[in-house]
Amino acid sequence: MIFFNSIEQMNQHAKCLFNLAEIESALDTLVQQLTQDLADKQPVVLGVMRGALPMMGYVIPRLGFYLEVDYVHATRYQEKLTTGELLWLHEPHVDLHTRSVLLVDDILDRGITLKAIADKCYALGAKEVKIAVLCQKKIANFSPAINADYTALLVPDTYVFGYGMDYEGGWRNAPGIYELISL
Repeated sequence: MIFFNSIEQMNQHAKCLFNLAEIESALDTLVQQLTQDLADKQPVVLGVMRGALPMMGYVIPRLGFYLEVDYVHATRYQEKLTTGELLWLHEPHVDLHTRSVLLVDDILDRGITLKAIADKCYALGAKEVKIAVLCQKKIANFSPAINADYTALLVPDTYVFGYGMDYEGGWRNAPGIYELISL
C-alpha cells in the first residue's frame, strides 16, 4: 500500500485526469439535463454514500426546483481495492412510493451496486429511478449491470480516485479525479 501524505506525493503515483474546473463544467452540463428532465417531478434525490458527497454538494444547490434529499449506503468495497459482498449500511428513510428517484453516485464501473440500489428503490415503491454518475469507466467489450441516465465524465478502466472516490479510504478530497499509475 502506498500512503500519500501530500498532493505532491500523490502526484508521484497518480495522474490528474480532470481538474476541479473540468469537473464543475461537466457537472454544470449535467445540472441542465437534470433540470430539463426532472423539474416537474418533485424527485427524491438519493446520494450513494460516501462517494456522492462532493457531487451532491455541487449539484443540489443548482437544481432550482422542489426535491427531497436522502441517502443510501451500500458498498462492496469496504475501503479496499477489491470487491466483496453487498453490505447495506443505510436504506432510504424518505417514502419512495410512487416517486421519481434520482440516484447520485461517484462512479459506474460494473454496475452491480447501483443495480442493487435501484432494485431496492423499486421494491420500496419508486415509480421511476434515474441514475446520475460523476464518472463512468470505459470498459472494453463490457456492459454494466445497469446504465446511467446521466454521466458527467468518462474515465479509463483503471483505479481512479478523488472528488468523492477514495484511495484505500482516503483522498476523497483530492482536488480532481486521479488515475493511479504506480504502486
